[in-house]
Amino acid sequence: MLASFPGALILNDFNRIILYPLKQINALITELHGFLMKYKRPSWDETFMGIVYVVSKRGTCDRGRNAAVVARGKQILSFGYVGSPSGEPHCDDVGHLIRKVTHGDGSESYHCVRTDHAEKNAIKNAKSLRLKVKGATLYTKMTPCIDCANAIKKSGIEKVVCVKKYHRLEGEEILNKAGVKIVYLTDELMKYKKQ
Repeated sequence: MLASFPGALILNDFNRIILYPLKQINALITELHGFLMKYKRPSWDETFMGIVYVVSKRGTCDRGRNAAVVARGKQILSFGYVGSPSGEPHCDDVGHLIRKVTHGDGSESYHCVRTDHAEKNAIKNAKSLRLKVKGATLYTKMTPCIDCANAIKKSGIEKVVCVKKYHRLEGEEILNKAGVKIVYLTDELMKYKKQ
């Protein structure tokens, strides 16, 4: 009998046979699932990190396409994303401006120098609005680089929340020495071409 009613479901309702379209059954199941599943409100760290991912879509360099949000308590003070200085060409439009860096230990890494990093832009944006970031938390997708770590240290930001680790750990070392707390949401390493 069921085979003769494709796209429908037969249910017994008080000794009656009723034909329900599967679309209606699916809608009822979805509604019931939502009712039974308790909504979990995101923490403030999860909320601000979600904003980081939205802001990162404004980034103009696909090597990480990073963003940063600076917040104190439950209030966003500023945000920034990786991008070229105003009026300059963007990586997404003209390609990367890659420089090879040889480190003290002899290892080499490659960096795009066309753009300003998200963390420095977030701090600069707060400063342009005359907002103090001392005691604030910075949220970002990866461990800050050396330059951004130094900017964070000088600004008085007390905590950095990252999703992933950067492939070089000098920035983390600078923040640790300065007493800036670093929290990682995962153990993953940020990867992109030609690190």
